[in-house]
Amino acid sequence: MDWSHYRFRSLWRLAAGPEAVYRVLERPDAYPEWWPQVREVRPTGETTGVLVFRSLLPYDLVVTARATRQDPRRRVLEAALEGDLEGWVRWTAGPAGHGTRLVFEQEVVVRKPLMRRLAVPGRPLFLANHTLMMYAGLRGMRARLAGGGGHVV
Repeated sequence: MDWSHYRFRSLWRLAAGPEAVYRVLERPDAYPEWWPQVREVRPTGETTGVLVFRSLLPYDLVVTARATRQDPRRRVLEAALEGDLEGWVRWTAGPAGHGTRLVFEQEVVVRKPLMRRLAVPGRPLFLANHTLMMYAGLRGMRARLAGGGGHVV
């Protein structure tokens, strides 16, 4: 087993429609406005950018993201990641009753040297850190869609 390899899948239920959710997600430059752990987004091109993440644990993850799929009809966004995390991430927004079922999927290998050295003993903490980040993202997204702008901690 590669202890630096992670697969994540999160399901968010949102009261807004899929189109509204997709419109928020297709603007990664605005993620820091509603998702506290997305500390910085610097566009480097039309479909590329550098993102800095930091959750509860005291380290930053810096990745370069390149959009690989932007499908507004199916409401799917995908990006390839390089840097401290190498792999891919995907958002899929679909209808669910009067709201949205948003699926987050990610498969990455951690390249950050400190995290690789601590891969085995640190894995439970890294997983918990990711869970906290996703929970804060869900809360921020709900606030953003409700017109509150986000940054609900």
